Amino acid sequence: MRALKRSTSAAVALTALAGTAALATATPASAASYHCKTSSHSVDDPSYTGPDSDNWDFDVTLCAMRSGGYIYTTATVYWDGPYTAKNRSTLTFNKAKFQLQTKRSVGGTDPIVKSGAYTGLEHALEHSSGNGNGSYSTGTLKSKAGSTRYLADGYIQLDWSGDDKSYRSPILFTASPVV
Repeated sequence: MRALKRSTSAAVALTALAGTAALATATPASAASYHCKTSSHSVDDPSYTGPDSDNWDFDVTLCAMRSGGYIYTTATVYWDGPYTAKNRSTLTFNKAKFQLQTKRSVGGTDPIVKSGAYTGLEHALEHSSGNGNGSYSTGTLKSKAGSTRYLADGYIQLDWSGDDKSYRSPILFTASPVV
């Protein structure tokens, strides 16, 4: 059995080296990669007052890439919701969205170059796994790049069912590194 593990490890190592060599010979345009930052925020469900845990723990990864004269930005939302989320299903939110923004990095407030509202987040949240976990990826925003630097930024807005309010204050996350 030990010989099989060593052979498998050697095959994996050779495959990894071959993959690295292929990347090293890639053209400059295909060698571009996203620069990402992940940050977290925990949110209490204001409409639930029962004995079970009701916090939603969000991790958001915001990414930006400069390639071929364009800036590409994207985001992925991961969550660990309450295990009771599956029981409440579509009764948890009236609306939920992730607002992705491509911003120009300047001194002071970074101006928004392009923005997209991804409302599919509501469906994804309300159809979490049996443990209340899940993820959601936005589309990609593409913007013509100038000579300045850019970044991806974004936030979540939630409209909880049963609290008689609309969207709550945005849940902010840390922007991507500048590209």
